[in-house]
Amino acid sequence: MRSDTGPVRAVLLDLDGTLLDTARDLIACANQMLREHGLAERPPGSYGHSPSLGSAGLLQRAFHLPPGHPDMAPLNERFLSLYREQISTRTRPYPGMLEVLDALEARGIAWAVATNKPLALSAPALSAFDLLERADGMLCGDQVQRPKPHPDMLLQLCTMLDVAPAQAVMVGDAKRDIIAGHAAGMRTLGCLFGYLCAEDRPTRWGADALLQEPLDLLRWLDHMERREAA
Repeated sequence: MRSDTGPVRAVLLDLDGTLLDTARDLIACANQMLREHGLAERPPGSYGHSPSLGSAGLLQRAFHLPPGHPDMAPLNERFLSLYREQISTRTRPYPGMLEVLDALEARGIAWAVATNKPLALSAPALSAFDLLERADGMLCGDQVQRPKPHPDMLLQLCTMLDVAPAQAVMVGDAKRDIIAGHAAGMRTLGCLFGYLCAEDRPTRWGADALLQEPLDLLRWLDHMERREAA
């Protein structure tokens, strides 16, 4: 059970679609693979929220393959090879996100990364912007037994940061981020600037608030501080 008492002491951020806009690099690799197979590239908009699902989601969308198809393993191996070569070529922090991190650090609020992306891909993507060194913690999908939407990753990060789950907030652009946050007993914020598609219904996720842009996170924190002081 969650208890909304006390100030927020930690912000946990998803990576793809929340902290970094990685879609252009991911899509570029998928389109390169389509060209290698003699197929037409797909326009970026046709990939929907699949960048948030990692290589498997992208390849399933690009090649019209169902989960578990035997072609997925060799395609995924080639994709990861391409992606490692250009992991930060087009990737950028979302506009305003670096300002948010500066403000969190100035306020003494810890921030950490909670992503289902593998460590071997997450670390270099963050390091390209000196964020790995700045983060107070990070856990990736291959570092826990059960990645999001299970709460394990979030609870472990709270332990690492020495904060109670009720003193933390999970920020992400996918329903699984909100589910994990709820299961962990923490507050949750949904990102509307991430990798949403027409089928997504973020207003139904049950998040404490929805962010139109990264700077809305600071506005939400200010609102919470005023509410605590009242």
